Amino acid sequence: MKIGVFSTKPYDREYFEKYENTHHYSVTYFETALNSHTAGLTVGFDVVCVFVNDSVGKDTIEQLSKNGIKLIALRCAGYNNVDLKSAKKHNIKVVRVPAYSPEAVAEHTVALILTLNRKTHKAYNRVREGNFSLKNLIGFNLSGKTVGVIGTGQIGIAFCRIIKGFGCNIVAFDITKSEELVKLGVQYLPLNEVLQRSDILSLHCPLNPKTKHLVNEESIALMKDGVMVINTSRGALINTVDVIQGLSDKKIGYLGIDVYEQEENLFFEDLSESIIQDDQILRLNSFPNVLITSHQAYFTKEAMEQITTTTLNNIEAFDKGLELKNEVT
Repeated sequence: MKIGVFSTKPYDREYFEKYENTHHYSVTYFETALNSHTAGLTVGFDVVCVFVNDSVGKDTIEQLSKNGIKLIALRCAGYNNVDLKSAKKHNIKVVRVPAYSPEAVAEHTVALILTLNRKTHKAYNRVREGNFSLKNLIGFNLSGKTVGVIGTGQIGIAFCRIIKGFGCNIVAFDITKSEELVKLGVQYLPLNEVLQRSDILSLHCPLNPKTKHLVNEESIALMKDGVMVINTSRGALINTVDVIQGLSDKKIGYLGIDVYEQEENLFFEDLSESIIQDDQILRLNSFPNVLITSHQAYFTKEAMEQITTTTLNNIEAFDKGLELKNEVT
């Protein structure tokens, strides 16, 4: 079984090399992303392993099929970048890592909230420059605030457990209620009520046609003045243009994002010596109340181990003709 791993970074290779010998597969690493222009690299492979910003659309899948690819192994939970209908048409199976250390993403979400609120990133830079002033560093108590959670899967549940410890009131929206969260005291409400009542709004839902641009001009209008919006899920849950307007109008008081609508052209790369052509990310960076991290919420040792082992186990199950427990259909 020959595996081509795309969008490989040094840390990906480190963890794959740590575990690949136990599976005895031939693994080739490509730094480039997989898309219709690079699909030619898959000749001679049985499996392609891809990440969040690989583009596995119809044209790419047609080329993968011609090249004999039998399995697309996502080393992530989301699969919105894969054309599942085309994969099924060409009899290519798709597997994913449905959960990997939900606590990692949940904890990073809380880190964004605390940093935006208490401005520790600004205080750090000030003190290093000998500036010990507290001017403009004032924050607010999390205790007693209402936190709205959209999406209460494993990450949403982990986030609710943590934020509950701060003494927050939690309201949530999801098509399925978590009994664990109900017992924790989380109140499930219609989406509009969650938007209206939240001091802090945290997104933890998948990206699909129903959730795309969930945060938009209309939904922002329902929110409290000065609301804090946090997104560690998928970039396109937020309409960036509308959020920029919300920040300009001071309707949105804080924005923390670990994902971005056009991140495939930016994230995971060192562009410090480049002229960034994305005007929207530049505009977001110009706001003093915006904090952006580069899709690192998942990035812990524990999560990397789970991602790697689950991915390799998915491939092994396919190779041996076993049930694909993590198949995306």
